[in-house]
Amino acid sequence: MSNPLLEKENKHRLQAIPFHLIKTEHFMPAIKETLQKAKEKFELIRNNPEVPTFENTILEMDFAEEKLEYVAGIYFNLHAAESDAEFKALAQQISPMLSEFSSSIMTDEVIFNRVKAVYEQECVNKEEPKPDFQNKAQMQICERYRYTERIYKSFKRNGAMLSSEDKKKLTEIDKEMSILSPKYSDNVLDATNAYEMHLTDPKEVEGIPESALQAAAFRAKQKGKDGGWLFNLQMPNLVPVLTYCKNRKIRETIQKAYASRAFNDKFDNQENIKRILELRFERAKLLGYRTHAHYVLEERMALNPDAAIAFLEKIYDIAYPAAQKELDEIKAFAKETDGITDFMSWDFNYYSTKLKEKKFQFDPEQLRPWFKLENVFEGLFLLANKIYGITLKQVTDVPVYHKDVTTWEVHDEKGGFLGLLYLDMFPRETKRGGAWMNAFRGQGLYKDGMKRPHVVNVASLTPSTDEQPSLLRLDEVRTIFHEFGHGIHALLSDCNYKALAGPNVLWDFVELPSQLMENWLLEKEALNLFAKQYKTGELLPDELLDKVLAARNFNAGNANLNQLRYALLDFAWHMTDPKEMGSINDFENKTIQRLTLLPLIPESNISCSFSHIFAGGYSAGYYSYKWAEALEADAWSLIKEKGIFNHEVTFDFKNKILSKGNAVHPMDLFVAFRGRKPDPDALLKRDGLI
Repeated sequence: MSNPLLEKENKHRLQAIPFHLIKTEHFMPAIKETLQKAKEKFELIRNNPEVPTFENTILEMDFAEEKLEYVAGIYFNLHAAESDAEFKALAQQISPMLSEFSSSIMTDEVIFNRVKAVYEQECVNKEEPKPDFQNKAQMQICERYRYTERIYKSFKRNGAMLSSEDKKKLTEIDKEMSILSPKYSDNVLDATNAYEMHLTDPKEVEGIPESALQAAAFRAKQKGKDGGWLFNLQMPNLVPVLTYCKNRKIRETIQKAYASRAFNDKFDNQENIKRILELRFERAKLLGYRTHAHYVLEERMALNPDAAIAFLEKIYDIAYPAAQKELDEIKAFAKETDGITDFMSWDFNYYSTKLKEKKFQFDPEQLRPWFKLENVFEGLFLLANKIYGITLKQVTDVPVYHKDVTTWEVHDEKGGFLGLLYLDMFPRETKRGGAWMNAFRGQGLYKDGMKRPHVVNVASLTPSTDEQPSLLRLDEVRTIFHEFGHGIHALLSDCNYKALAGPNVLWDFVELPSQLMENWLLEKEALNLFAKQYKTGELLPDELLDKVLAARNFNAGNANLNQLRYALLDFAWHMTDPKEMGSINDFENKTIQRLTLLPLIPESNISCSFSHIFAGGYSAGYYSYKWAEALEADAWSLIKEKGIFNHEVTFDFKNKILSKGNAVHPMDLFVAFRGRKPDPDALLKRDGLI
């Protein structure tokens, strides 16, 4: 059987992945063959009689895994974005195979000794080279030094210096962990997909915007229901109900369903969480660290958990009283409006929106007609050109993995090819919730030369119906901008080595480009490029924009407190000995008590669907959102001061941060752009909290 994943030469345009030819049954043979080839190549490296050099060791290791990374990358991207039960089940075989292989390399004494020899040649007793952003040769020297250093550290941090017995333990831990994360993720998706709320009484949906009702009616029709409205737990369905539904019981029902996903049901994740935490703790101890958080933070800008937690606590001290004051005002409004005396979490969005509307004469739903999805992307691409000089052109001759996916060629200001962008924007049952950016191919040096990236942006936005196009909420447009910010970090990368190419930066720096991109969304000059009434073409009225801007810091205290709840819960899980935790729910409730202003719901649990930390890359790293937000607020203040389309400052950000990936330490990149270290109060100032 021919296998498109194993073709010797990719002759498809732009070397695009031949999704139209790939079937589920192609993956296991492709993984097995490319894994075997990778093992053979590493065997050649370890048996090389020549003196170890950067070229014959570090680079050859990189080249050895190319084909395996290609196949595995396609599999895991599709596992998240387009997979049925049969496809997902393969992860239970593929993940441990890849984990065992990775561990075998990282714990191979001969290979480590070669890496160590190169590290001693390139880095030991040598000053770290200083970046010179105008000198390409000097930047290559910096990158080579950093890559060598990070490869060496990676081996040390993954067991290269352990005893033989401990190496075996580590391999078994990694192997088991590789099975648990996909299993956890699948449970969250299955629990999300399992829930449906079919309503037929108009009184039950009173207050829900017409656009959301049309979508729910369309969904009911698709699912073969006899009329009515069908709601599920995908964000485009959930948010309108919690925000606008007048029927309090309906809000309560769907809030509890969402908050209890994969908790005490047939998709329960509690045992998975316990085992993941046990393994992470055991792994950290084995490697000589106090906790998993100490292990993770060693390779972050924050350097250690104490510094990250101190940063969060400073925000807490200011955000908590602000959030309490905001909540008191909302509760008083709910009591005055509807006599609510037992205010609960399912009341917060509803009454806070009503209060916002009263105070600012503004309802976010008013914006939908100005945010037609196609117009948003057209404007976003115009913005990208005005900010960074790049252009995007849709192409239709590149295979895609689902009919909803579109593809775009990206070029720089001189017409040079930067990469291929896939856009996958709508929810479906074969795709996990949320939004993310990933790459099918990273930028950098391959065995056959330098290659540009193939990037994918994924989201779950309000889809079109048979009666109206996709009209987005403001927060959905913000999601598009955010993920596109990650995308251009990859597309503008100009590094030599894939492992250092954007966005493969330190984790608490990775959100800077994405969060910075969000700022253009509420600038009038930017909005005029795309915020056009979808029927009349009328630009967003100034008075409506003024209301948006006036309300932008409404509930800023609660917004900060919400993020702190996730970040500090993450640290609590990863800084505590699992033997001391007790039940998952009790530990969580105890941890978040001081971070929660409303009564905790017994039926709910955050951790059982907290995919960022249990199935994503954010374990002991969720604080990164706030950390990077502080960097972004400071960076934006300079761009705002110089002019949001001033190429002197935007191209400086492109050339000193976006294009450099991880070739230089992120603090050095930030200082090169900003002219100083970050202002620690920039975020609190921007949110109006100080």
